[in-house]
Amino acid sequence: MFVKKLVEKASLKKTSGGDSSEGVKGSDVEPRLVFHHGIPCASTTFAYDPIQNILAISTKDGRIKLFGRDNTQALLQSQEPEPTKFLQVWDIENKISFHVLPLQQEITSFTVKQQTPFIYIGDNAGNVSVLKLEKELSRIVQTSYNIPFSASHGNSTEVSGENAAVTNILPQPMAESKRVLIVFRDGLITLWDIRESKSIFTAGENVLQSLHHEAKKATCACWACPFGTRVVVGYNNGEIFVWNVPPIPNSKTGIAFESATQNAPICKLNVGYKLNRIPIASLKWAYTDGKASRLYVLGASNFESENLSQVILLTEHTESRTIKLALHLPEPCSEMDIISGSIEQNKHRQEYFLLLGKSGHIYAYDDSSIQKYLLQCQSRSHQSLPKEVMVKMPFSDSTITAAKFITDNPCLGLADEDYVQLAKDMPHMFSFEANSRDGSAQFSGFLRVRNLYITGHSNGAITFWDVSSPVFVPIISLKQQSEDDSSLSGIAVTALFFDGNSRLLISGDHSGMVRVYKLKPEPYSTENSFLSLQGGTKKGNSHVIQSIKLIKTNGAVLCMNISHSSRHLAVGSDQGYVSVIDIEGSTLLYQEHIESEICTGVVALQFHTCSLHGFEKNALVVATKDSSLLALDSDTGKKLSTSTVHPKKPSKALFMHILDGQDTSGRGSNTLNGFESSKGNAAEDAMPKLSLLLLCSEKALYLYSFTHVIQGVKKVICKKKFHSSCCWASTFYCSTDVGLVLLFTNGKVEIRSLPELTLLKETWIRGFTYSTPKPNSLSKTSICSSLEGDIVMVNNDQEIFVVSVLSHKKTFRLLDSFSQIYRKDLVVSQEGLVSPGPIIHKEKKKGIFSSVIKDITGSKSKPVPDHMETEDARQSLKDLETVFSTANIPSDAEHTDKMMADKEDVELDIDDIDIEVIAEKPKEQNILAALNKQNLATKFQVLKGKLKHMKTKNEKNFGKEEEQDEKGGTVDQIKRKYGFSKAGETSVAKIAEGKLQDNVRKLQGINLRATEMQDTAQSFSSLAKQVLQTEQDRRGS
Repeated sequence: MFVKKLVEKASLKKTSGGDSSEGVKGSDVEPRLVFHHGIPCASTTFAYDPIQNILAISTKDGRIKLFGRDNTQALLQSQEPEPTKFLQVWDIENKISFHVLPLQQEITSFTVKQQTPFIYIGDNAGNVSVLKLEKELSRIVQTSYNIPFSASHGNSTEVSGENAAVTNILPQPMAESKRVLIVFRDGLITLWDIRESKSIFTAGENVLQSLHHEAKKATCACWACPFGTRVVVGYNNGEIFVWNVPPIPNSKTGIAFESATQNAPICKLNVGYKLNRIPIASLKWAYTDGKASRLYVLGASNFESENLSQVILLTEHTESRTIKLALHLPEPCSEMDIISGSIEQNKHRQEYFLLLGKSGHIYAYDDSSIQKYLLQCQSRSHQSLPKEVMVKMPFSDSTITAAKFITDNPCLGLADEDYVQLAKDMPHMFSFEANSRDGSAQFSGFLRVRNLYITGHSNGAITFWDVSSPVFVPIISLKQQSEDDSSLSGIAVTALFFDGNSRLLISGDHSGMVRVYKLKPEPYSTENSFLSLQGGTKKGNSHVIQSIKLIKTNGAVLCMNISHSSRHLAVGSDQGYVSVIDIEGSTLLYQEHIESEICTGVVALQFHTCSLHGFEKNALVVATKDSSLLALDSDTGKKLSTSTVHPKKPSKALFMHILDGQDTSGRGSNTLNGFESSKGNAAEDAMPKLSLLLLCSEKALYLYSFTHVIQGVKKVICKKKFHSSCCWASTFYCSTDVGLVLLFTNGKVEIRSLPELTLLKETWIRGFTYSTPKPNSLSKTSICSSLEGDIVMVNNDQEIFVVSVLSHKKTFRLLDSFSQIYRKDLVVSQEGLVSPGPIIHKEKKKGIFSSVIKDITGSKSKPVPDHMETEDARQSLKDLETVFSTANIPSDAEHTDKMMADKEDVELDIDDIDIEVIAEKPKEQNILAALNKQNLATKFQVLKGKLKHMKTKNEKNFGKEEEQDEKGGTVDQIKRKYGFSKAGETSVAKIAEGKLQDNVRKLQGINLRATEMQDTAQSFSSLAKQVLQTEQDRRGS
């Protein structure tokens, strides 16, 4: 093996003609992702900021895609691995990771307090923490304020495991700095007073315990009222409950609020999920001023049902007559949201309802059409169902099946401000507008485009794009198929060739038809400039196309190559046919069939001049799918050798290229003015001294002597095996040198030198995956590259990766401008913070939603109800800073340690009651029921004594505190008058009062359990008597 390697290196040095260091070096290349366009295919969830109009989409592999105004897009991805449980904050203005905070518990819910630096974090243990974002220090810190599970959950000792997790944290509207609603997984709803650090309202405790003790868990929740008096909760059994929540009291009216418990919901929405036991995955509420609001419901995506996505109209008759709309999508969805598509030029605002499918596709609805449908159903008038649109690449009506990329054309092109204006005028990705508007720039020809991207589509269309900036600007779409036919053929384009110098465009399709387009001289007529994708005017593309010639070949066209010296075009098909066409006369010169034992498809063709038996020969080298190589006489089509050259273990061939002295000499300029002739096929014009043939397959790289291929000699000069499967390969040019770029199915990119095949650099394109297409079907991934190594990868018609190889080359303009999705002019400063509250109409009708929703006809508007008051945002922020900077309640661990240290203080805890739960035995039910009842009665007597003792002690302490307050200074009296604690006050009475209330609730819960146990015992006793009587009757008979 060692001798073999030495022979290979010596052969390569001899073949390359000297020192191999003259080729591409590691310092010349730096493979990297330049920009990402579109929606990631591995999307899992998204969030929307209505102030900045930013939509954020997260993926399974840890990326975050951001969409902003004016078609701006940005991709956030960590370069380093993160811990398993963490909270990461990104600086979207600079697109860098702001801070990563490792956490001990799993995050089950988090809520950002808008217009403040605070974040609520709920974990799987039921605790809620408050984090603060310190932008100046670029970090996240945990504040002293926390809401322990033992303090917020009334029955903390009876709940354990996953049932203790926090499902939702919802700041109460109109009182966001004072109250927060916490929904636990076991279904308990707690309204927490932030400043008093106590629970002031609970709901859902008894409803979750059904007659059969069925486990029901809360899965999601959302507000259904602009004032925070209605909350909708979804459960894992498909039920949807609407609960009443007490509003914030108005200090001016003097209306106070006492702690309360709600045991039953005010409304149950039955929309079909409970029947199939489909868990509710997500709830969204949309409030429209002056019209009925809507509730968007999404069922769990791992269930099969036609009605997983529904929209419900909330009115005062919702419980008796439910008006709903079922959205029938082609796949289950995992996430939903409502975004705004406002256009600043005409002040038009449009709402879009988005759903994220399990496959990663996004489906969009016009939200106004949903609202119109529901209102028409309410009035029992005729209605038309809203239609969904699957979000794809903009202006692309069909799948991209073939592509070419041409870069670095030295032209004047458009100015930077023109591209910025074009981006503003173009519809965004989620828009329902199919066409772009006429831009300020005038398209007069392809030669004025710096980077030209050409795509062939499954419907037969060919589209030209300006990719000089990160926005794909459509130039023109050619749909004309012949001289007399301007309609689409409906047959997929599978191969493309374009030469700007000779104004030649050639396409091959899946049926074997080759079309040769001769374009008119530039500049083109400006009457149809900057055409939409509809193909221009009624006369089609006649202002661009001069002539179209059609040539029919056998099989689907897989590859094409042109000889600029003879003007011959070679076409390879999937059935193994090689057809050579005279471009000038548009005639078929000959057609040869290449036989193969494994696979007959022709994947690559290349013209080359060689020396055979002392004579110059124009050869056409053919590579088939099974990695076989064969040389034909390009003039006659006869085989130059009787045998083919192929590896011992063949695999699917991907790429073929001939290397010679011309590849390491001057390559000319890469422009649209004949770049194909100056670079891609210069080797055919001169007879090389020493030539190599490079073949890339899915499993390995092979280097052959071109002379051996002509002679049919099966001898490999060099071979490099791959550790993973390769899916695409191409050569690129760096100044006067040539290199090789390889792309693997797992997203790995390798750069290798030629002809040594030495690995220079490698990287991974996160999120890119390649799946092998099924037989007789087209691939969902389109990959092409320019001669400078700029790669465009289109995945599933919804995302594009653009990768550059050369380290010092800047192919694209305005990269920073089009990735700047954050706008400082939209930031609301603290001085400008206002909270006027929503404007609704005064309510005089009845119904569960009438106080919030059906107050829309003819009434005078009123900012807020009389019993409520709005918050001063600036003052609220200051108050939160003060409250969250002070420790309010010891954590559960600290509380346990304190109880162990101080054993003299008598504290009542639910653990003081030891209820013995004995296994059920039918024969002893009557005895056990009596014993349990007697045991509970004794325990209650003991607890009453403890409560009386603690109440007396607390009254004494409270009296002492009042005496001290009367002797306090004027400042303390003023503070107390306005509800603030005086300096040094320990609030012992308040703490004791809170503990007493907690203990009373615990006793109530125990009493309820005792009653249920007694009822159960009586039921079993009756059953036992019946069984005994039946048995006696049977024996007596």
